[in-house]
Amino acid sequence: MTIEVRVPTLGESVTEATVATWFKKPGDAVAVDEMLCELETDKVTVEVPAPAAGVMGEIVAAEGETVGVDALLATIAAGEGAAPAPAAAAAEPAPNAAPAAGAGSVDVMVPTLGESVTEATVSTWFKQVGDAVAQDEMLCELETDKVSVEVPAPAAGVLSEIVAPEGTTVDATAKLAVISGAGAATAPAAAPVAAAAAPAAATAGKDVANAPSAEKAMAEAGLSADQVTGTGRDGRIMKEDVAKAVATATAPAPAPAPAPTAAPRAPVPADDAAREERVKMTRLRQTIAKRLKDSQNTAAMLTTYNEVDMTEVMALRSQYKDQFEKKHGVRLGFMSFFTKACCHALKEVPEVNAEIDGTDIVYKNFVHMGVAAGTPTGLVVPVIRDADSMSFAAIEKAIAEKGKRARDGKLSMAEMQGGTFTISNGGVYGSLMSSPILNPPQSGILGMHKIQDRPMAINGQVVIRPMMYLALSYDHRIVDGKGAVTFLVRVKEALEDPRRLLMDL
Repeated sequence: MTIEVRVPTLGESVTEATVATWFKKPGDAVAVDEMLCELETDKVTVEVPAPAAGVMGEIVAAEGETVGVDALLATIAAGEGAAPAPAAAAAEPAPNAAPAAGAGSVDVMVPTLGESVTEATVSTWFKQVGDAVAQDEMLCELETDKVSVEVPAPAAGVLSEIVAPEGTTVDATAKLAVISGAGAATAPAAAPVAAAAAPAAATAGKDVANAPSAEKAMAEAGLSADQVTGTGRDGRIMKEDVAKAVATATAPAPAPAPAPTAAPRAPVPADDAAREERVKMTRLRQTIAKRLKDSQNTAAMLTTYNEVDMTEVMALRSQYKDQFEKKHGVRLGFMSFFTKACCHALKEVPEVNAEIDGTDIVYKNFVHMGVAAGTPTGLVVPVIRDADSMSFAAIEKAIAEKGKRARDGKLSMAEMQGGTFTISNGGVYGSLMSSPILNPPQSGILGMHKIQDRPMAINGQVVIRPMMYLALSYDHRIVDGKGAVTFLVRVKEALEDPRRLLMDL
C-alpha cells in the first residue's frame, strides 16, 4: 500500500512554500509522525510528519523546489519494514555514526563542528585499517579553524576502511571511516530510532519535543535548550527561536575584506631549496592570519600607551596568595586584577566595550572578557562571560580552566565567541612593549607586558619600582583619543591602588 505525503495547510494567506530540508531519503525506514522534511514559507517553518510507518519511497519535491498547498511531496510504502516507535529504542548510535550499507557495519561521520564551521582537515589517525576498536575509543583528530575535534568510535568492532586519510579536507557531513563487526543496534533499521530518540534526549524534562531543525541549529551554534526561549506550541523550540538566540548572544563579525594577493616567491638556489622544509599552514594559523589582516583592513586602529607601578598589586598578592589558594583552591595571579580593573574602566568608558554594526553603535551592558592564550598550534581567545559580575576567585578559576582546555585543544566554538573586550599578556613571554591587534568586531584590546624594575622619581627621590608598560589598541571609528586615554588611566589608577576597586572609585 502506497501512502502519499502532501503539503499541509500552511496558514492564513500562505499559498506556497519551499522545500528546505529532507531528513529522510528513499529506502529509509520511517516511524509514524517522524519528521520527513521541513518547508519554509515567508512567515514560518513547517515540518511535515510521516502519516504512517513504512519505507520511504519516491521524493517528488526535491530540496529547493517551491510547492503549493496539498502538493505531492513524497510517497511511503506503508507496512514494509516499518520502524519501531521511538519509545522502544534500547540503544542508539553516537552522533557521528550513520548506518553503513551492510548490516553490522557503522559509518564514522564528521561530528558537529560548531557554529559557522563547514569543513575540517583530518590531522591524525590513531588507528589503522584492521585494528580492533572499542566503543568511544578515539579514532582520529580533526582540525578546524579554531579547535581540534576528536572523533570517537561509535561502536566496537574492526576499522575496515579509512575513507578520509590524513591531510584530507572534509565537510560537515562527510564519512571518515567504516567500522565492521558492530552490534545489531547500529543496523539500518535502527536509524529512525536514533533520529527520533535524539530530540527526546535533548529535551528531557519537557512534555514536548523541540523541532528537529532547532535541535540541529542548537548543536551547530553550541547552545543548550535552556538558553533558547521556545515560541512554538507548549514552549516547543523552533528554528527561528535558535536564530534569535544566536543573534542575541553573538554580534555579527564585519564582512571579511578580500584576501590580499601574495607576491610571487623569488627563485631559490637549488642548494638552498634542498635545505628548506615546506610545511602546510594549519587551518588555525590560516584563520589567525586572515582575521588579523581583516582587522587591520576594517578598523581605524590606533594604540595608546601608559605604564603602571605594580608595587601595590604585588604586595597585596604576596600577602594574601597563600590564604587565597587555601580557601579557593586556585592561585592568585595578576590576570584577575587586570580583569577587574578593565571591567571597572569599561563602565566609565563604555565605547571601548562597544562595537560597530553597519551605521549603528552597539553598547554592551556586560563584559564578556576575552583572554588571549598561546597554544602549541597558535593563538586562541577563550571568553570569560559576565566577568564584570565575578569575584577574583571565580575569574582565576575560569582563566585557569579555559587556559588548560585551550592548551589541550578542547575549547568549543561557543567558548570563543561573544567577547566584548580582550586582554593579551605578552609579558609571560618576556615582551617589554607591543601594539596588540584588535579582535574584531571588538573595539578595544589591552596589552600587558613584562614587569621590570626601573628607576622612578617618587616624591623627588629616585627609587626602584616594578613597572609594566600597558598598551590599549582601539578602533578610532568609535573610540576617541580622550576615551582611550581615560580608560588606560583608570586601569593604571586601579592597579596602583587596588583599594579603588573595593570602593568603586
